[in-house]
Amino acid sequence: MAGSVVYRNYRGMNIIQGKSKKFKQTAESIKASTEFGLSSSTAAIIRSAFEPAYLHRDGEAAARCTQLVYRSIRNSLTGFRGHRDLHDGDLSFVNGMEFNIKSKLSEVFQVSHQVSRDERGKIVVSLAAIEAKTAIRPPSWILKQTSRYRVRFSLIGFNFRKEYYEYLEFRDVEISKYEKVEAQQIVFHTEPPQDQILLLSMTLMAYSGMSRDEGGVLLNSREFSPCALIAAFAAEEAGELPGEPIDQELNRYTRAAAGEYCACWL
Repeated sequence: MAGSVVYRNYRGMNIIQGKSKKFKQTAESIKASTEFGLSSSTAAIIRSAFEPAYLHRDGEAAARCTQLVYRSIRNSLTGFRGHRDLHDGDLSFVNGMEFNIKSKLSEVFQVSHQVSRDERGKIVVSLAAIEAKTAIRPPSWILKQTSRYRVRFSLIGFNFRKEYYEYLEFRDVEISKYEKVEAQQIVFHTEPPQDQILLLSMTLMAYSGMSRDEGGVLLNSREFSPCALIAAFAAEEAGELPGEPIDQELNRYTRAAAGEYCACWL
C-alpha cells in the first residue's frame, strides 16, 4: 500500500488499484449485490452437481459460471430484483456453458446433436453419425495414447426453492478409436418432477489400454476434459419461493426413492 493506492500481483500481472473504503449503499445497490451473491451460490451448486461429469474444470470456470447464471437471473421475465432466482431466469444463457475452455467440447467433439422433450416430458438426444477418426479432435498427445472414447450424458434435476438436486440418469456411448457409429436417438426414461430445472451435460472421455477391472486408463486431465451443458429446461411448475433465506451450503446427502443420490442444502 502506498498512500491511497494498493499494488498487488495477480496471476503474473502487476495491478494498481484504489484502496477500499466504506460507503453507504442504496436500496438498489443492496438488491444488486444480494442478487449477485445468489447467482454465485447458485453457480457453485451447479458446479458441485456436475463435478463427476466435467472431471477437470479450468481455473476460470467458477467466475464464468457465476456470470452466466447472473445473466440468466437478470434477464428474468417473471420475477423482479430481490425476489427472483434461477427458476425465473432465462436458461438460454447457461445452455452451452463449457466447463473447461482449454478443451472446448464444441471444438473437440465435432458431432451435431439436438435435444428435445417428447409429449411425456422425457429428454431425447438425437446424435448424428460419429466417425471417430475425423469427428473427434483431441490434442496429438492424447490421440497417440487413446484406444477408445466414451461420450457421457448426465441429466440432473435442480429445485432451488425446495433446496435439493438429484442425479436423474446417465447414458454412455462407447466409441473405438477407428470406429464409425451410426446416428442414434438416446432417450432418458426418467420422468422428472415438474418443479425441477433440468440441466443436461455431455462429456468426452478418452481411454488408453484395457484393464479387466477398470476397462482402460482414463486420460482426461486439467488440460483435456471436454464437457459442456447441452440443454437446459425450465421447471414446468416452479413452486413458491421459500419463506426464509436459503442456506446454500451443501451439508448432507440422502438417497432418493429411485436409488440415485440426491443432494440437499437444508
